[in-house]
Amino acid sequence: MSAAVPAPGPPPGRSPAGPGDPGASGTPGAHCGLGALAGGLRALPPSCGPVRLVAVDGHAGSGKSTFAARLAAALGGAPVLRLDDLATHDELFGWTGRLREQVLERLSRGEAAEYHPYDWTSRRFAPPRRLPPAPVVLVEGVGAGRRALRPHLARLLWMERPPEESWRRGRHRDGPGQSTFWDGWTVAETRHFAHDPSLPFADILVRECRGGYEWRPRRLPAVGEEPIRHSR
Repeated sequence: MSAAVPAPGPPPGRSPAGPGDPGASGTPGAHCGLGALAGGLRALPPSCGPVRLVAVDGHAGSGKSTFAARLAAALGGAPVLRLDDLATHDELFGWTGRLREQVLERLSRGEAAEYHPYDWTSRRFAPPRRLPPAPVVLVEGVGAGRRALRPHLARLLWMERPPEESWRRGRHRDGPGQSTFWDGWTVAETRHFAHDPSLPFADILVRECRGGYEWRPRRLPAVGEEPIRHSR
């Protein structure tokens, strides 16, 4: 689906300089404790050519960018494709064709992907950016677990934060200057997930908690089973 949003500026969670989530660039030790999850992802069979493509999905403002950056660090510097780079003002969720042609088809052949990131300030696509066919490549963004992408995924991770809480957090982070954009975004996101939900297909649920993250396979736990907790 595609939706036009009248307000200029970067999408929720982004600024002209890059990811808007606090700590998205990581800090020393920020990824500590995610080694077990990273090791499990590396051990999976390839899902897109030689690549293990791992999606990090969730509502806008749920902490995807920060978590993906920390998981990428735990993976030894895994490449991260941010779906904000494929979306545009007029096509918030209409980026499937670009993803398929510029990324999936090339990775499936063992070639480096080459995509044109969208500049949310100038409203045009920038020069191409290279995405190598690393053993694990992360795809981060709202809709990363969409129907068209799932057959190419080794795992789908979902940030377990309710939509209203995520959006409130995102609005607070981005400030009043992005309020009009957020008004349009929440409508578009709600429509997208109603038509093409990701959560029912998630393999792993990730929840931010005090001092780090806890994650668990998406299944009914055994009696007395506790979630796996990882400190930052």
